[in-house]
Amino acid sequence: MYICSNMQYSTHIFQQPLQIPANKKVFFASDFHLGSPDYKSSRQREVKIIRWLETIQPEAAMLFLLGDQFDFWFEYKHTVPKGYIRFLGKLAELRDHGLPIYMFTGNHDMWMFDYFEQELDIPIIRHPVTMMINETKLYVGHGDGLGPADKTYKLLKRFFQSRFCQRLFSSVHPSTGLSIAHYWSKSSRIQNMKKDESFKGNDQEWIYQYCLAVERHQHHDYYIFGHRHLPLDIPLHAASRYINIGEWITQYTYGVFDGENIFVAHFEDE
Repeated sequence: MYICSNMQYSTHIFQQPLQIPANKKVFFASDFHLGSPDYKSSRQREVKIIRWLETIQPEAAMLFLLGDQFDFWFEYKHTVPKGYIRFLGKLAELRDHGLPIYMFTGNHDMWMFDYFEQELDIPIIRHPVTMMINETKLYVGHGDGLGPADKTYKLLKRFFQSRFCQRLFSSVHPSTGLSIAHYWSKSSRIQNMKKDESFKGNDQEWIYQYCLAVERHQHHDYYIFGHRHLPLDIPLHAASRYINIGEWITQYTYGVFDGENIFVAHFEDE
């Protein structure tokens, strides 16, 4: 049996229950991977994401971005990766209109520091968190490194998250560092796309196994994750579900919470 360690993370943002009006909804999206696999494809995807954000804006009470918004992101002291200006501008517009936005880091953009918080007033969240929205209890995160598998990645993640690694990379000139990082990130994404997009069965779905382990210790109505690049809606038991909201490279899926239920929807771009 898999025993989940460090299950419960908390952040001051969600210590109090969140409330949404009856006519509003909460939206979840993950794995935009802006920047991959090339400029043209990424730009087309960015435009599509913006159209989706414009579509949901009138009824959105909150927006959760669950990681890997970018295929690579690193913030130097005075430099951030170029590009994505339309996406960043749309997020700024939504925040200026009062929409709460929460951004989780993923395995491709874990090196976010204070840029989004200072420039866009968007909190950065680095671990799965528990939150109450209305009367529904959610457990939300990106999904990388969870469950009993992929010990090599978990070791690498600890190294990448270390201050030593961050200082080491920041000492490399941005032109060189970002070129190396984009090459590595692109290769990693291509490999993952080849092997990760089919359902493996509950026993081999590691995020599902992680959710089961958390649920044994503390009940949540819904577990919402990305990372997997596969829309999933799997019951843990009669009163709890694991939902994976998919990706925006080929499927354009996202999660919707209407105040009572959560479901996965597909963006039909007209």
